[in-house]
Amino acid sequence: MSVQTGSAAQAIGEYLKSPDDLVKVSAFRKKLEKEKASIDSRLKAGVKEQLDATRNGLQKLLGTRANLQAIKDEMYTVDTQSKNPQNVISTFDQISRVSMVHRNFEQVEEMVNSLKEMDTKLDMLEEMLAMDSRNVIGPAPNLLAIHFHLNQLEAFRNQTTHQAKKASGESRAILARRFERLYEYVKEFEEYFSALCHNVIPLCKEGYPSVVVKMIKIAEIEGKEDEKAIAIRLVKKAAKMDAASKFRSMQANARIIKHYRLKMTKSIAESVRESFDEALARFEDPNEFLDNLQWMYNDIVLVESEVVPCFPSDWSIFSLYIREYHKSLNETFKKIITSNPGAGFLLQLHEWIKEYKKNMKKLDIPPEWLEPPLLEGKEQELLEDYVQVIIQKIDEWSKNLMTSEIEQFSARTEQPEVDPDSLYGSQAPFIFFNMLNQQVDLATESGQGGILARVVTESNRVMRSMQEQWMQVVASEYKKQVDKPDEVAGGLGEYCIMLANDQIKCADYTETLSAKLEPLVSEKYKVVISERLNDGIDGYLDVAKKCTQTLIEIVFNDLKPATKQLFQSAWHDASGSGLALQIIETMRDYMSDWQAFLNPSILDLLIEDLLDAFLVAYLDALAIATKLRMGIAADRIREDVSEAFQFFSTLKPAKELEAYFEVIELVLALLEASKDLVFLSFKEFAKVHGPNLSFVEGLMKARDDLDRSAVSEVMDSIKRRVKEEGITDPPEPTIMKKITIQNTFTRLLRQGIS
Repeated sequence: MSVQTGSAAQAIGEYLKSPDDLVKVSAFRKKLEKEKASIDSRLKAGVKEQLDATRNGLQKLLGTRANLQAIKDEMYTVDTQSKNPQNVISTFDQISRVSMVHRNFEQVEEMVNSLKEMDTKLDMLEEMLAMDSRNVIGPAPNLLAIHFHLNQLEAFRNQTTHQAKKASGESRAILARRFERLYEYVKEFEEYFSALCHNVIPLCKEGYPSVVVKMIKIAEIEGKEDEKAIAIRLVKKAAKMDAASKFRSMQANARIIKHYRLKMTKSIAESVRESFDEALARFEDPNEFLDNLQWMYNDIVLVESEVVPCFPSDWSIFSLYIREYHKSLNETFKKIITSNPGAGFLLQLHEWIKEYKKNMKKLDIPPEWLEPPLLEGKEQELLEDYVQVIIQKIDEWSKNLMTSEIEQFSARTEQPEVDPDSLYGSQAPFIFFNMLNQQVDLATESGQGGILARVVTESNRVMRSMQEQWMQVVASEYKKQVDKPDEVAGGLGEYCIMLANDQIKCADYTETLSAKLEPLVSEKYKVVISERLNDGIDGYLDVAKKCTQTLIEIVFNDLKPATKQLFQSAWHDASGSGLALQIIETMRDYMSDWQAFLNPSILDLLIEDLLDAFLVAYLDALAIATKLRMGIAADRIREDVSEAFQFFSTLKPAKELEAYFEVIELVLALLEASKDLVFLSFKEFAKVHGPNLSFVEGLMKARDDLDRSAVSEVMDSIKRRVKEEGITDPPEPTIMKKITIQNTFTRLLRQGIS
């Protein structure tokens, strides 16, 4: 109201803008009164028209109610008379019986005629079906005609069979035999129809979409007949029926529900599955199957452009095809994966699924039609499976290789092979790294640094496992040789050389692999790959070191009898110089047998280890010496060292050897120094090797030119000087750390034995 008041005031304000406008008020009032009178007259006329229309409507409603009551009364009268016609018509029973007899005669006559004509019709239909069946992917000109006549024959059969339910068993059997041919023909027709359904796409591809339309028409006709039969059966169960309805019910009960539309869609689904089965059977290699799936996309395009227009929209035929293609594709992939197709296929499949999603999006396929997703959306797990297949292959091949190599190493029935460089070696490194490179290349093809790093990590695990096995095998074989030398095969040294050479080759192969892979990945994975492969290289070098140590142990196990006699009474005799010569000649024999077949880098290590082992054995023997005849011992030591120096100078430059033999010179100075000057020699010795007081005291006690008091005096002086001058061990341990110092009791026991 406030808005209207405001509007009226605003309208009045348009007329009364100045004091002079007040003279216009009278004219303005007359104008408004005239407009009001006009509006009132129109309203009265409208109200009168509305009242007249309402009055007419009420009169019609009353008339309709009267008519309805009259109709109801008439219907009640008709219903009463129809229920009891005999009350109205005296001869109704006779008329009814005559009518029934007449109808039965007509039906019998019709049935007999139909039975006579049935074989003729079947001859015609069989000829038509044979003509169409010769080429399933053809025009099928007789399809609708066949179905029409067949439908009539089936209706006749159903009606006749139902009517004969109360006949004798013999009559029913005769009737069944009469219809056997029809049953067989129905089966043939349905097989032909199913074959057509399996070939919907080929029919459209070959230019026969009209055949598909005919098939749909047949399915719709059969569907309507099914609906009628089902509806009548439901009505029969729900209410009483008159004679006509009972006759229709008789036909409905006799009809077999065919579900043609359902059969048609099932056949289409089966045809899609068969297409994938045929494609899978055509290509034995799964990768070829994956490379040749373009036919599926071609079919989808053809379905959309040629097949879909043939079907009514309520069939949703495009959705059906897409869902079935997707479902069959998923089942096929699962079947292939179950057969362990190999790592290459898994990687290719992972990439293909990504392209599949893009292609379906380009084809505007709704995502809900592609449910569930391929492999249940777990295609990322293909990469994990891909890695596992690679790992499985590496594990499997390495295990087989190690089993064969360990058997050969333990049996040692043949001389080790000689490689092109004239060194002992086997094919194992080449075989293993050839296999490893193949698997690493597969991982590289993934284009993912994480996968490559994972495979390299697993390769390192396998390398370490093989290295640990070799460590155990070498240790075990050496123990057998020491414990039961007569029961083991010979040639352990040669096989250790072969193994050491193989390990160096493996280290070189690993280094090459690292250089190949590092540029292919980001810094994050480069570090991982480098660390794992460097760890593998270290492991190979450790095994090679174990082999050289075993070679040294083989040598000095043979030298035990000789080294035990060093610095004993026999060593002091004139023939004692032969002990050192025996030791040296034994080492010379071994080295002459081995050095030509050993990798030069390992040979250098072996020479250093052999030299080191000789010095340790010599000093160990000196450390446990119980009595040294100083007049002879010093000269004998010089002779031994001279022989050893000459031998090792054939293996290593003499200039380098001087640093190794310096320890013998320092020890010899301790033995030759007078009681008063021992500290000076000790100081030179301790400057290089540290105090080693137990070792020095043992030397002093072994000297026959010093009695107990002199030894005690010398050691007290040395210990005091060590404490005063703060003499300590050198920062880096020297060979003296490897010397075994025996306690006093052991020395006395050894002295007693001597």
